[in-house]
This record gives sequence, C-alpha cells and structure tokens, in this order.
Amino acid sequence: MTEPKCPICSKPRVDAFKPFCSGRCRDVDLHRWLSESYRVPAGSADETDDEDPPPAA
Repeated sequence: MTEPKCPICSKPRVDAFKPFCSGRCRDVDLHRWLSESYRVPAGSADETDDEDPPPAA
C-alpha cells in the first residue's frame, strides 16, 4: 500500500499537517479556496426548478 501524498506538491504527508506535507502547502490550499481558484460545480440553469410557486391558500 502506498503512502498518501500531499495534494499540493505530492510529497509524503505529515500527520501534523494532514492531509498536507507542511504548513506552506496547507496555506497554499487555503489561498486557492479564498481566491476562488477552486470551485464546486453547480448545476446548469436547465436543472433548476423553474415551476411557478404554489398558490397561496
């Protein structure tokens, strides 16, 4: 079984910085999230619910 690698630089990870190898790689990852370099894919406009709201009772 192979040792897990750092997702930023692919060096072996260190338990103190899990899942990263160092504080630097942890900070690089945080910066990428805060600068919106990483994005969670959203559904397309076709997938949204465009139905009319239910009538008020």
